[in-house]
Amino acid sequence: MPGDDSIIDIRNLGLTFQTADAPVCALSDINLQIGAGEFVSFIGPSGCGKTTLMRIIADLEQPTAGSIKVNGLSPREARLQRSYGYVFQAPALYAWRNILRNVTLPHEIMGTGRSEAERKARKYLDLVGLTGFEKKYPWQLSGGMQQRVSIARALSFDPQLLLMDEPFGALDEITRDRMNEELLRIWAQTRKTVIFVTHSIDEAVLLSTRIVVMSARPGRIIDVIDSPLPADRSLDTRETAAAHELAHRVRQGLRAGHSYDGH
Repeated sequence: MPGDDSIIDIRNLGLTFQTADAPVCALSDINLQIGAGEFVSFIGPSGCGKTTLMRIIADLEQPTAGSIKVNGLSPREARLQRSYGYVFQAPALYAWRNILRNVTLPHEIMGTGRSEAERKARKYLDLVGLTGFEKKYPWQLSGGMQQRVSIARALSFDPQLLLMDEPFGALDEITRDRMNEELLRIWAQTRKTVIFVTHSIDEAVLLSTRIVVMSARPGRIIDVIDSPLPADRSLDTRETAAAHELAHRVRQGLRAGHSYDGH
Protein backbone atom coordinates (compact mmCIF):
# COMPACT_ATOMS: atom_id res chain seq x y z
CA MET A 1 0.00 0.00 0.00
CA PRO A 2 1.37 3.45 -0.89
CA GLY A 3 2.50 5.58 2.00
CA ASP A 4 2.52 9.32 2.64
CA ASP A 5 4.10 9.96 -0.76
CA SER A 6 0.88 8.95 -2.54
CA ILE A 7 0.12 10.61 -5.85
CA ILE A 8 -3.60 10.26 -5.03
CA ASP A 9 -4.84 10.41 -1.44
CA ILE A 10 -8.61 10.02 -0.99
CA ARG A 11 -10.12 10.08 2.52
CA ASN A 12 -13.77 9.41 3.45
CA LEU A 13 -14.88 10.87 0.14
CA GLY A 14 -18.54 11.08 -0.83
CA LEU A 15 -20.62 12.74 -3.52
CA THR A 16 -24.36 13.34 -3.39
CA PHE A 17 -26.06 14.93 -6.39
CA GLN A 18 -29.06 17.18 -5.74
CA THR A 19 -31.82 16.34 -8.21
CA ALA A 20 -35.36 17.63 -8.75
CA ASP A 21 -37.03 14.81 -6.81
CA ALA A 22 -34.51 13.46 -4.30
CA PRO A 23 -30.76 13.54 -3.61
CA VAL A 24 -28.74 10.78 -5.33
CA CYS A 25 -25.77 9.37 -3.42
CA ALA A 26 -23.22 8.50 -6.12
CA LEU A 27 -20.17 7.77 -3.94
CA SER A 28 -19.89 6.95 -0.26
CA ASP A 29 -16.94 6.65 2.14
CA ILE A 30 -14.20 6.20 -0.48
CA ASN A 31 -10.71 5.70 0.97
CA LEU A 32 -7.85 5.05 -1.44
CA GLN A 33 -4.18 5.90 -1.83
CA ILE A 34 -2.34 5.44 -5.13
CA GLY A 35 1.45 5.57 -5.37
CA ALA A 36 3.77 6.71 -8.15
CA GLY A 37 4.06 4.32 -11.08
CA GLU A 38 1.04 2.20 -10.19
CA PHE A 39 -1.52 1.07 -12.78
CA VAL A 40 -4.84 1.03 -10.90
CA SER A 41 -8.10 -0.08 -12.52
CA PHE A 42 -11.57 0.82 -11.24
CA ILE A 43 -14.15 -1.87 -12.05
CA GLY A 44 -17.78 -2.20 -11.04
CA PRO A 45 -21.34 -2.34 -12.40
CA SER A 46 -22.71 0.44 -14.61
CA GLY A 47 -23.67 3.47 -12.53
CA CYS A 48 -21.40 2.58 -9.60
CA GLY A 49 -19.46 5.85 -9.81
CA LYS A 50 -16.19 4.70 -11.44
CA THR A 51 -16.13 7.56 -13.92
CA THR A 52 -17.48 9.99 -11.32
CA LEU A 53 -14.55 9.15 -9.03
CA MET A 54 -12.11 9.72 -11.88
CA ARG A 55 -13.83 13.02 -12.70
CA ILE A 56 -13.37 14.13 -9.07
CA ILE A 57 -9.65 13.37 -9.35
CA ALA A 58 -9.60 15.47 -12.56
CA ASP A 59 -11.51 18.38 -10.92
CA LEU A 60 -14.47 17.85 -13.25
CA GLU A 61 -16.80 17.02 -10.32
CA GLN A 62 -16.70 18.28 -6.74
CA PRO A 63 -17.10 15.90 -3.77
CA THR A 64 -19.66 16.76 -1.08
CA ALA A 65 -17.82 14.94 1.72
CA GLY A 66 -14.27 13.95 2.65
CA SER A 67 -11.01 15.07 1.06
CA ILE A 68 -8.80 14.37 -1.93
CA LYS A 69 -5.23 15.36 -2.74
CA VAL A 70 -3.49 14.97 -6.11
CA ASN A 71 0.30 15.32 -5.80
CA GLY A 72 -0.34 16.90 -2.40
CA LEU A 73 -2.57 19.55 -3.99
CA SER A 74 -6.29 20.03 -4.41
CA PRO A 75 -7.62 18.62 -7.69
CA ARG A 76 -8.08 22.18 -8.95
CA GLU A 77 -4.46 23.11 -8.18
CA ALA A 78 -3.26 19.86 -9.78
CA ARG A 79 -5.35 20.60 -12.90
CA LEU A 80 -3.91 24.11 -13.16
CA GLN A 81 -0.41 22.63 -12.87
CA ARG A 82 -1.32 20.14 -15.64
CA SER A 83 -0.49 17.18 -13.42
CA TYR A 84 -2.62 14.77 -15.44
CA GLY A 85 -3.59 13.81 -18.97
CA TYR A 86 -7.13 12.55 -19.63
CA VAL A 87 -8.16 9.97 -22.24
CA PHE A 88 -11.93 9.84 -22.73
CA GLN A 89 -14.17 6.98 -23.88
CA ALA A 90 -14.32 8.55 -27.35
CA PRO A 91 -11.15 9.92 -28.96
CA ALA A 92 -12.46 13.55 -28.92
CA LEU A 93 -10.36 14.62 -31.90
CA TYR A 94 -11.10 17.66 -34.05
CA ALA A 95 -12.03 16.50 -37.56
CA TRP A 96 -10.66 19.66 -39.21
CA ARG A 97 -7.21 19.36 -37.62
CA ASN A 98 -4.70 16.81 -38.84
CA ILE A 99 -3.19 14.32 -36.40
CA LEU A 100 -0.14 16.44 -35.59
CA ARG A 101 -2.34 19.50 -34.94
CA ASN A 102 -4.66 17.48 -32.71
CA VAL A 103 -1.70 16.48 -30.54
CA THR A 104 -0.21 19.98 -30.45
CA LEU A 105 -3.55 21.54 -29.36
CA PRO A 106 -2.84 21.47 -25.58
CA HIS A 107 0.53 23.11 -26.26
CA GLU A 108 -1.11 25.85 -28.31
CA ILE A 109 -3.48 26.50 -25.39
CA MET A 110 -0.48 26.61 -23.02
CA GLY A 111 1.36 29.02 -25.31
CA THR A 112 4.22 26.64 -26.13
CA GLY A 113 6.27 27.65 -29.18
CA ARG A 114 5.28 25.88 -32.39
CA SER A 115 8.58 24.06 -32.96
CA GLU A 116 8.67 22.78 -29.35
CA ALA A 117 5.01 21.73 -29.53
CA GLU A 118 5.63 19.82 -32.75
CA ARG A 119 8.75 18.17 -31.33
CA LYS A 120 6.79 16.84 -28.35
CA ALA A 121 3.86 15.81 -30.52
CA ARG A 122 6.11 13.85 -32.87
CA LYS A 123 7.88 12.19 -29.92
CA TYR A 124 4.63 10.83 -28.50
CA LEU A 125 3.12 9.95 -31.88
CA ASP A 126 6.22 7.84 -32.35
CA LEU A 127 5.72 6.29 -28.89
CA VAL A 128 2.19 5.17 -29.85
CA GLY A 129 3.35 3.90 -33.26
CA LEU A 130 1.88 6.64 -35.46
CA THR A 131 4.97 8.16 -37.04
CA GLY A 132 4.05 8.82 -40.68
CA PHE A 133 0.42 9.64 -39.92
CA GLU A 134 0.99 13.27 -38.85
CA LYS A 135 -0.71 14.74 -41.93
CA LYS A 136 -3.69 12.39 -41.88
CA TYR A 137 -7.07 13.48 -40.50
CA PRO A 138 -9.03 11.61 -37.80
CA TRP A 139 -11.60 10.26 -40.26
CA GLN A 140 -8.79 8.57 -42.17
CA LEU A 141 -7.80 6.50 -39.10
CA SER A 142 -9.39 3.44 -37.49
CA GLY A 143 -10.97 3.69 -34.04
CA GLY A 144 -7.93 2.11 -32.41
CA MET A 145 -5.56 4.51 -34.16
CA GLN A 146 -7.72 7.47 -33.12
CA GLN A 147 -7.45 6.39 -29.48
CA ARG A 148 -3.68 6.14 -29.89
CA VAL A 149 -3.74 9.79 -31.00
CA SER A 150 -5.70 10.61 -27.83
CA ILE A 151 -3.09 8.82 -25.71
CA ALA A 152 -0.27 10.68 -27.48
CA ARG A 153 -2.05 13.99 -26.84
CA ALA A 154 -2.60 13.16 -23.15
CA LEU A 155 1.09 12.23 -22.72
CA SER A 156 2.54 15.02 -24.84
CA PHE A 157 2.94 17.52 -21.98
CA ASP A 158 4.54 14.80 -19.81
CA PRO A 159 1.98 14.66 -16.97
CA GLN A 160 2.74 12.57 -13.90
CA LEU A 161 -0.71 10.99 -13.98
CA LEU A 162 -2.73 9.46 -16.85
CA LEU A 163 -6.50 9.16 -16.37
CA MET A 164 -8.20 6.76 -18.80
CA ASP A 165 -11.99 6.41 -18.85
CA GLU A 166 -12.88 3.17 -20.68
CA PRO A 167 -10.68 4.20 -23.61
CA PHE A 168 -11.09 0.89 -25.46
CA GLY A 169 -14.71 0.13 -24.57
CA ALA A 170 -16.07 0.89 -28.06
CA LEU A 171 -13.47 -1.18 -29.93
CA ASP A 172 -13.94 -4.70 -31.24
CA GLU A 173 -12.29 -7.47 -29.21
CA ILE A 174 -9.32 -7.99 -31.56
CA THR A 175 -8.51 -4.27 -31.67
CA ARG A 176 -9.03 -4.00 -27.91
CA ASP A 177 -6.52 -6.80 -27.29
CA ARG A 178 -4.00 -5.02 -29.50
CA MET A 179 -4.58 -1.72 -27.68
CA ASN A 180 -4.12 -3.46 -24.32
CA GLU A 181 -0.73 -4.71 -25.52
CA GLU A 182 0.14 -1.23 -26.78
CA LEU A 183 -0.82 0.32 -23.45
CA LEU A 184 1.32 -2.17 -21.52
CA ARG A 185 4.26 -1.24 -23.76
CA ILE A 186 3.66 2.51 -23.33
CA TRP A 187 3.29 2.17 -19.55
CA ALA A 188 6.51 0.12 -19.36
CA GLN A 189 8.35 2.87 -21.26
CA THR A 190 6.91 5.89 -19.44
CA ARG A 191 6.11 4.48 -15.96
CA LYS A 192 3.32 7.00 -15.57
CA THR A 193 0.81 6.55 -12.78
CA VAL A 194 -2.31 5.29 -14.57
CA ILE A 195 -5.91 5.24 -13.33
CA PHE A 196 -8.06 3.18 -15.67
CA VAL A 197 -11.84 2.74 -15.68
CA THR A 198 -13.09 -0.49 -17.28
CA HIS A 199 -16.07 -2.87 -17.37
CA SER A 200 -13.82 -5.74 -18.51
CA ILE A 201 -12.45 -8.18 -15.94
CA ASP A 202 -9.94 -9.53 -18.49
CA GLU A 203 -8.70 -6.01 -19.21
CA ALA A 204 -8.34 -5.13 -15.52
CA VAL A 205 -6.49 -8.39 -14.83
CA LEU A 206 -4.08 -7.96 -17.74
CA LEU A 207 -3.21 -4.30 -17.19
CA SER A 208 -3.30 -3.53 -13.48
CA THR A 209 -0.90 -3.56 -10.58
CA ARG A 210 -4.00 -3.08 -8.37
CA ILE A 211 -7.71 -3.50 -9.04
CA VAL A 212 -10.32 -1.47 -7.15
CA VAL A 213 -13.68 -3.27 -7.13
CA MET A 214 -16.69 -1.00 -6.56
CA SER A 215 -20.26 -1.73 -5.49
CA ALA A 216 -23.50 -0.70 -7.15
CA ARG A 217 -24.74 2.78 -6.22
CA PRO A 218 -23.91 4.29 -3.88
CA GLY A 219 -20.42 3.51 -5.10
CA ARG A 220 -18.21 2.05 -2.37
CA ILE A 221 -14.93 0.20 -2.52
CA ILE A 222 -15.65 -3.50 -1.97
CA ASP A 223 -12.10 -4.79 -2.50
CA VAL A 224 -8.63 -3.54 -3.43
CA ILE A 225 -6.62 -6.37 -4.99
CA ASP A 226 -2.86 -6.35 -5.46
CA SER A 227 -1.98 -8.17 -8.67
CA PRO A 228 0.44 -11.10 -8.31
CA LEU A 229 1.19 -11.07 -12.06
CA PRO A 230 4.72 -10.28 -13.29
CA ALA A 231 5.50 -6.81 -14.63
CA ASP A 232 6.36 -8.25 -18.04
CA ARG A 233 2.96 -9.32 -19.42
CA SER A 234 1.38 -10.30 -22.72
CA LEU A 235 -2.08 -11.46 -23.79
CA ASP A 236 -0.96 -14.99 -22.92
CA THR A 237 -0.60 -13.90 -19.28
CA ARG A 238 -4.40 -13.99 -19.04
CA GLU A 239 -4.29 -17.78 -19.46
CA THR A 240 -2.05 -18.40 -16.43
CA ALA A 241 -3.33 -19.86 -13.18
CA ALA A 242 -2.46 -16.64 -11.31
CA ALA A 243 -4.54 -14.58 -13.77
CA HIS A 244 -7.50 -16.96 -13.46
CA GLU A 245 -7.33 -16.73 -9.66
CA LEU A 246 -7.16 -12.94 -9.85
CA ALA A 247 -10.17 -12.81 -12.20
CA HIS A 248 -12.09 -15.10 -9.83
CA ARG A 249 -11.47 -12.75 -6.89
CA VAL A 250 -12.59 -9.76 -8.98
CA ARG A 251 -15.80 -11.63 -9.88
CA GLN A 252 -16.40 -12.43 -6.21
CA GLY A 253 -16.04 -8.75 -5.38
CA LEU A 254 -18.40 -7.74 -8.15
CA ARG A 255 -21.00 -10.24 -6.96
CA ALA A 256 -20.66 -8.93 -3.41
CA GLY A 257 -20.95 -5.36 -4.73
CA HIS A 258 -24.20 -6.13 -6.54
CA SER A 259 -25.78 -7.39 -3.33
CA TYR A 260 -24.28 -4.70 -1.09
CA ASP A 261 -27.05 -2.99 0.88
CA GLY A 262 -25.03 -0.66 3.12
CA HIS A 263 -25.19 -2.86 6.24
